[in-house]
Amino acid sequence: MYDFFNFLMERYQEKQKFFGPVRSFLWPQLDVDIMLPLSTILTFRKRLKVEISWDQLSMDCSPTFCVAGFWNPFVIFRSRSSRRRRRLHSLGLAAMPEKRPFERLPADVSPINYSLCLKPDLLDFTFEGKLEAAAQVRQATNQIVMNCADIDIITASYAPEGDEEIHATGFNYQNEDEKVTLSFPSTLQTGTGTLKIDFVGELNDKMKGFYRSKYTTPSGEVRYAAVTQFEATDARRAFPCWDEPAIKATFDISLVVPKDRVALSNMNVIDRKPYPDDENLVEVKFARTPVMSTYLVAFVVGEYDFVETRSKDGVCVRVYTPVGKAEQGKFALEVAAKTLPFYKDYFNVPYPLPKIDLIAIADFAAGAMENWGLVTYRETALLIDPKNSCSSSRQWVALVVGHELAHQWFGNLVTMEWWTHLWLNEGFASWIEYLCVDHCFPEYDIWTQFVSADYTRAQELDALDNSHPIEVSVGHPSEVDEIFDAISYSKGASVIRMLHDYIGDKDFKRGMNMYLTKFQQKNAATEDLWESLENASGKPIAAVMNTWTKQMGFPLIYVEDEQVEDDRLLRLSQKKFCASGPFVGEDCPQWMVPITISTSEDPNQAKLKILMDKSEMNVVLKNVNPDQWVKLNLGTVGFYRTQYSSAMLESLLPGIRDLSLPPVDRLGLQNDLFSLARAGIISTVEVLKVMEAFVNEPNYTVWSDLSCNLGILSTLLSHTDFYEEIQEFVKDVFSPIGERLGWDPKPGEGHLDALLRGLVLGKLGKAGHKATLEEARRRFKDHVEGKQILSADLRSPVYLTVLKHGDGTTLEIMLKLHKQADMQEEKNRIERVLGATLSPELIQKVLTFALSEEVRPQDTVSVIGGVAGGSKHGRKAAWKFIKDNWEELYNRYQGGFLISRLIKLSVEGFAVDKMAGEVKAFFESHPAPSAERTIQQCCENILLNAAWLKRDAESIHQYLLQRKASPQAV
Repeated sequence: MYDFFNFLMERYQEKQKFFGPVRSFLWPQLDVDIMLPLSTILTFRKRLKVEISWDQLSMDCSPTFCVAGFWNPFVIFRSRSSRRRRRLHSLGLAAMPEKRPFERLPADVSPINYSLCLKPDLLDFTFEGKLEAAAQVRQATNQIVMNCADIDIITASYAPEGDEEIHATGFNYQNEDEKVTLSFPSTLQTGTGTLKIDFVGELNDKMKGFYRSKYTTPSGEVRYAAVTQFEATDARRAFPCWDEPAIKATFDISLVVPKDRVALSNMNVIDRKPYPDDENLVEVKFARTPVMSTYLVAFVVGEYDFVETRSKDGVCVRVYTPVGKAEQGKFALEVAAKTLPFYKDYFNVPYPLPKIDLIAIADFAAGAMENWGLVTYRETALLIDPKNSCSSSRQWVALVVGHELAHQWFGNLVTMEWWTHLWLNEGFASWIEYLCVDHCFPEYDIWTQFVSADYTRAQELDALDNSHPIEVSVGHPSEVDEIFDAISYSKGASVIRMLHDYIGDKDFKRGMNMYLTKFQQKNAATEDLWESLENASGKPIAAVMNTWTKQMGFPLIYVEDEQVEDDRLLRLSQKKFCASGPFVGEDCPQWMVPITISTSEDPNQAKLKILMDKSEMNVVLKNVNPDQWVKLNLGTVGFYRTQYSSAMLESLLPGIRDLSLPPVDRLGLQNDLFSLARAGIISTVEVLKVMEAFVNEPNYTVWSDLSCNLGILSTLLSHTDFYEEIQEFVKDVFSPIGERLGWDPKPGEGHLDALLRGLVLGKLGKAGHKATLEEARRRFKDHVEGKQILSADLRSPVYLTVLKHGDGTTLEIMLKLHKQADMQEEKNRIERVLGATLSPELIQKVLTFALSEEVRPQDTVSVIGGVAGGSKHGRKAAWKFIKDNWEELYNRYQGGFLISRLIKLSVEGFAVDKMAGEVKAFFESHPAPSAERTIQQCCENILLNAAWLKRDAESIHQYLLQRKASPQAV
């Protein structure tokens, strides 16, 4: 500390001519006070070799309050013994109190309006803030408790309406709970008043709160934007606030920014004027927002171009892009302009703001964030280059835009009361994004893709013992990140899809309108939605849906049939489906299951709909001939798996070969069988035989799901010495469709053909199919040499193929292409396949590259995950790399959901019992609280993989050898 104060003295003397004398410096050991200009302190924090934080300073002294100025206040430091006597302030390095149950903010004071002015420094990565909040004191008190994290309060006062200002005499930070208590010398009486707070903070590099995002200008200069990400609980890192979704208020936001930068917030600009203290700055004021939650507030300061249009309802729609890339915003602009009127008509509630901005952020942890009126996106979730973007990227952008704009109503206009009801926001938006894209792009066959992308993904996770109910009781903010998972999003979307089908579209829309109208600008819980839908439909919605949202898991419906004269008798029974095998135990959960039944007479129409509300029931289908098949779960809409009797399954299989079963039902049948085999309920060999029946399959999504399941099986069998045999099986299954498709698009082909071609060629190339490998190498060479540039849809499969079967030179070429790429989509495309390389030395090179400056922080996860998924050696190397670099990785993501994703991608493919113990032990000594459930799920999956391998490896091997000995026509 001595050297530090010598340094302060030197800096103080340098700056005296600007600030004038303040007072003499005296050492804290002498039990006196020290006063410094705040701007000096902020400069020290950034420019010292060892970063000094308030927490570190509090070892000997700590800032307590300022005495002059707003943008250049002075900070008084009190010595340790002085502070002991005048205990005004406690900071993070003080002894932590015993952990106590989490408590929400007290209700005695609440905000009405926030008037907030922020001044970010894009060079020193700090910001200064001034808050004037109109507040209501509901119960007399001498303190105000707010949320506050990584912010240093300089002054605070409260002025009751029509009365004198009362200055706070202390700020007590409860770091663990991310709260601050402002103490006042007299009681604040009930009524309204103004709370004023001056504060400072850091533009962090953790992709949360108010943070900095690095970008490169067209001339090659590295610069930084200041951007926000507040959901779930990070508005408190930008300004002191009541950071809970139910504590809504209006916001008047101003930003003081360099005059050559774009400044955006939730509302439209109403004033832009020179900043009096600096001719290089301007103050930008935005219109007042509607009543809203803090997590939806946003502001961005940076350099952007934009494209704009007006929706048919007159809303100004803009898409902001990096400078020089406005053209890449046009596709998202078109989608957004179609989407707003679609939702307005569907909900029968107009979009409430005058504008909507969609902006691409360079460093962004999530896919996108639905801030009201200013939606932020990863570049790859918003930008489309007409020449260099692939079909899957277009589809992804359409879905993400549809998802975030749905939140403008469902989440923003009506907000969940607490994070327990997060699923209501995310599940609903994850369902209706597909409805919207189906409206805008019917050629995408998007509902079939929903089953593969969301429905089956949710079932895979929800079959684990370490799953969780859709509705999870959330307390401490650190618990919120844990539930941003496939249960909240994909299971939530799946049960809403099932509910929509059960109610019918007309009554569902009516119920949605009732819900949004009743609760607009307010907060709601799950039960409120059920009540509205029940009133609209007259059906027992709450009773049915509580069985799906309040308990984890889903049922396995076992069905057998019997022909009784001209009718078919079905015997149904339900039990919880478990990834570990048949449910054992006395108290088996029960669900109220909407069940649809179809027959071969009309495969696209339900012959009967029932609500199965008991563990067993018999159903009679009238007038069903003995030669007709019967199938449950038409359209794979009900969130359950089906196990057919042997005779019923046998009668369904021809429907796969002759395509008489609809595509989504072919997919569902195959996926159910694969999951039953994985759980040990049926043999894996039985599923391999069914997979061979897909020889005539034309549908992209069916192939995509088949490919995914074969990928899981391949990963499992990489732990055996007959891995090459399963690759031969893959080649046999995919070769016929590969030959039919060829490499180049044919006249009349569309979006789904392009997706299918990329999928099939990638699968064949990775498996080492000779003709595919040779053609991929030829086309890659032409691409690199500039003779014939690969179409965007072929790049991923070609890159994957040449890397998987390439050498160090191939990797060097790929890394060079990565460096040259101007588009983030292309960089990501390359990053995702780098892990396919097989050489241990090259794998290590890829892992080192993952943490280099060449890879954006949010994309490091996909590089390491790609290595873990690329090969058995890659999996081991990736896990070692994570352990060796854990501190850096954990610090980079600060316990957010990216750390959960990294862990899941890296360890889930192991299939040896002892690895589960190793993973568990590592995270016991290296805690990751927000990933705790993910770690448990990964350990469970490792044990399940090991059991699967022990159970079925030999029979799979024998089957593959028999096929090899007597090749069948697949």
